[in-house]
Amino acid sequence: MKIGELAKRSGLPPSRLRFYEASGLIGGVRRQANGYRDYPPQTLQTLEIIGCAQQAGFSLEQIRRLLPDPDQQHWAHDELLASLRAKVAEIETLQQRLGQNKTQLLAIIASIEDKPDGMHCTANAERVLAQMKGEPPQGQAS
Repeated sequence: MKIGELAKRSGLPPSRLRFYEASGLIGGVRRQANGYRDYPPQTLQTLEIIGCAQQAGFSLEQIRRLLPDPDQQHWAHDELLASLRAKVAEIETLQQRLGQNKTQLLAIIASIEDKPDGMHCTANAERVLAQMKGEPPQGQAS
């Protein structure tokens, strides 16, 4: 299929398709006598895999290593599974870090909201910052 049809069916601009081709992400592209690109039917499936992999957080370089060789169309099964498991581990680590960040932010919000009556916003900000640093409140000895 020509690049215009592939762009329409995949929802990707032709420039992206040319970039993927130049980057080695899609292969098997033949040139017709008039110079037009002729993409094989499996290119659409490859583009869907690339899109899903990007949404899952894989870089284009990682995707390139995982895609099957366009000439052989065979997947490196063990490497694919190892990469997927590694990505799950990265996501779990990120989730843990995000959970810790959320807990810290909620504590800061609570501290700001628990401003003593009559305290000016600037003084409250200094109080909250001191709490964040683990410093004792002003006027108290350590």
